[in-house]
Amino acid sequence: MDFKYQLILLGSFDGTENEISDLFLKRLEELKLQTNFYEIVYSRDFEDLYKGNQPTYIIYFGSQSGNFQDLDKIERLLNEGNMILPIFHNSFTAEIPEMLGNQNGLRYTANEKDKIVNLILESFGKLRNTRKVFISYRRDQSTSVAIQLYEALERNNFDVFLDTHSIKQGEPFQDELWHRMTDCDVIVLLNTEGFLERKWCKEEIAEASAKQIGVLQVVWPNHTLEKMAEVCVPINLKSEDFLDSNFTDKDTSKLTQEIVLQIVLQAESLRARNLASRQDSLITNFLNIAKKYGKAMTVQPQRFITENINVNKRRIFIPSVGIPQSTDYNQSSELKKEIQEYSVEEVYLIYDNVRIREKWLKHLDYLNKWLDVKTIKKQEFEVWLSKN
Repeated sequence: MDFKYQLILLGSFDGTENEISDLFLKRLEELKLQTNFYEIVYSRDFEDLYKGNQPTYIIYFGSQSGNFQDLDKIERLLNEGNMILPIFHNSFTAEIPEMLGNQNGLRYTANEKDKIVNLILESFGKLRNTRKVFISYRRDQSTSVAIQLYEALERNNFDVFLDTHSIKQGEPFQDELWHRMTDCDVIVLLNTEGFLERKWCKEEIAEASAKQIGVLQVVWPNHTLEKMAEVCVPINLKSEDFLDSNFTDKDTSKLTQEIVLQIVLQAESLRARNLASRQDSLITNFLNIAKKYGKAMTVQPQRFITENINVNKRRIFIPSVGIPQSTDYNQSSELKKEIQEYSVEEVYLIYDNVRIREKWLKHLDYLNKWLDVKTIKKQEFEVWLSKN
């Protein structure tokens, strides 16, 4: 197998590298990606295994003693235009060599493992670069906590939807709310007593379940956990998880920083794990309709679908979670280069168009006229497959 994604680990090893590589392999399994398409290259194997023409992500582990390793390899990788993530424990300046001074480093803690692994997956195009979270709550019960989490998630580089902060004046409120939920990775649901008594709250959860969006359910004290979505992770709060044990005032209740951090970390973890189930839903639906029309489709290890047109020509279909973006088009076009043994005639992004606003659907239809990568709506799978 010639083509592989390369995770390169260099620098001073203290066990941190094993924690990251183990979690990386675990995430590949959760995303249903075949691990033999990925290679973890340590400094000792660099000269034998590294290939300059393959997708590469590099982590450099700093030295607390200032005894920097692998500087020759770092110089070569920088000259070849690679991005390198420096990891340090206490001081970037003291632990990272000067030649990496312009790289944006990350202080390592056990809490940062998920973030580091997700950055690797994002760079390989296996996880969206956007990190979108939707906060679902009742304004008359948990407004202050919703705003607190909005600010905390924003500080941690999430793109957060909160109705009072995220919908511009003049926009159709409910249409924009459904549109933003469709494009999110995780719903953080503040499950206060009586949450499901409100019509819109129930509809939001039904929508999440239908689209298999992961729900991080933050359950208020003295309230019962409810099974309300396909993918649901609970955090059961106690009164002491609130400042001054105040969890009943919608305007003044605040969570402790420890609980806020736990919610942020769980959102980071859940968004990656949830991707596979949403891709599966699209893939299964598309394959079932294709089979109805006698088409021979194959799901490849990289989680896209191929259809052989003749002996050495094929077209490919790539499941796109959420709303297709320009980066999806670019990565899909680049995928042609990975499939070197075939001539790829056509590339399509398949996506669920339900609840996406009409103005965005028209924009995607417009792009179909001009770009070599086309899109196919889930609601049009039947019509498209019957004609092509």
